Amino acid sequence: MAKNKTAYVCNECGQDFPRWQGQCSACLEWNSITEVRLGAATVARSGRFSGYAGAGVSEVKTLDQIDLNELPRIPSSFTEFDRVLGGGIVPGSAILIGGHPGAGKSTLLLQTLCQLAEVMPALYVTGEESLQQVAMRAHRLGLPTSKLKMLSETSVETLCDIALKEQPKLIVVDSIQVMHMSDVQSSPGSVAQVRESASFLTRFAKQNGIAVIMVGHVTKDGSLAGPKVLEHCIDCSVMFEGDSDSRYRTLRSHKNRFGAINELGVFAMTERGLKEVANPSAIFLSRGEEASSGSLVMVVWEGTRPLLVELQVLVDNSALSNPRRVAVGMDANRLAMLLAVMHRHGGLQMSDQDVFVNVVGGVKVTETSADLTLLLAMVSSFRGEVLPRDLVAFGEVGLSGEIRPVPNGQERLVEAAKHGFKRAIVPRANMPKKPPEGMEVIGVSKLAEALAAL
Repeated sequence: MAKNKTAYVCNECGQDFPRWQGQCSACLEWNSITEVRLGAATVARSGRFSGYAGAGVSEVKTLDQIDLNELPRIPSSFTEFDRVLGGGIVPGSAILIGGHPGAGKSTLLLQTLCQLAEVMPALYVTGEESLQQVAMRAHRLGLPTSKLKMLSETSVETLCDIALKEQPKLIVVDSIQVMHMSDVQSSPGSVAQVRESASFLTRFAKQNGIAVIMVGHVTKDGSLAGPKVLEHCIDCSVMFEGDSDSRYRTLRSHKNRFGAINELGVFAMTERGLKEVANPSAIFLSRGEEASSGSLVMVVWEGTRPLLVELQVLVDNSALSNPRRVAVGMDANRLAMLLAVMHRHGGLQMSDQDVFVNVVGGVKVTETSADLTLLLAMVSSFRGEVLPRDLVAFGEVGLSGEIRPVPNGQERLVEAAKHGFKRAIVPRANMPKKPPEGMEVIGVSKLAEALAAL
């Protein structure tokens, strides 16, 4: 008889320990380590699930013998969703969608499957809601409900058996935290159950050519709940983000084996469900009628397309001995670094000033092309001078005050010209041979040149 194995696992971060202890040494959480009993492996080698993905392929091939014909992708009926996934849903792939409660994960997937069910077999598996709740939402959104097949189940083995009989092309599992396997002796939602359930569903998707989309919960800091191996075993990981007081939602890919990462899709939450936003730059550029100091538009590169976003900076006298540095939508450490560059190479001392930075629209900027825009907007707020409304800027600023080039400079300028911008301050290395029609492009190589160009 096979012996059951016992492990001690942290419920917060998934770290394994040889014995129980009060505090997790990885995430420093108290009383988060629990005993997990792992059942012995009972899957036979000759069964359908005889190992990891691709276990049925036992022939050794060279690279030139492998067929490079791509599998036809399944369009999701949402252009923005397809963009984030790299062009559509790949058959046999495992996709994980995470997000805060109420962000719209279930609504997006229900809209997608109701449309796809009209042309192909699809299965929606709900473990958190009843079938009546899902049906009420579908009728409220006015979705076609005659073709989509529904299943209320939390057992992974039962789900796969039913899927083999129904033979759907796409399965949605809502959510992976409520699924469980009979041979894992722990409660649903635990580290062991989430890990084994996700691995089993991934193998099932690979061996049967069925695309599986799993909904994942997030922790209080916004990261995906469960063990880190959950993100390693799936093919694509996307996050659905959005504030509760905003009607706009953003879908961003963090891992994608079939496309580019950091792709951004924008949706608007309406009474009839989610509507995709084809031109997100027009939303983030909804500026006030009266021009104000400290406001400047930047062009960031999100995945495979440029995006125009307004950056606001407020510089004010501080009544504290330690002035505040607050950055919303940007890295606070980079803000402190750019303040030191401004003092050293720009000649502006802001050690007694509070500096507040905000990226309009809730967009999170992670690339360095916003450095030059931030410094120019900072000077505008510090001196109380309004920048021209038709001015756009982008560029990376180094510690020695040099303006470094950024990728896809030509595409950024073309996007800015489409939205009516007439002037641009860019790195000298990004100067185009032929500027867009009607746009004046100023190339700078030092921070002093950029300040003089204002």
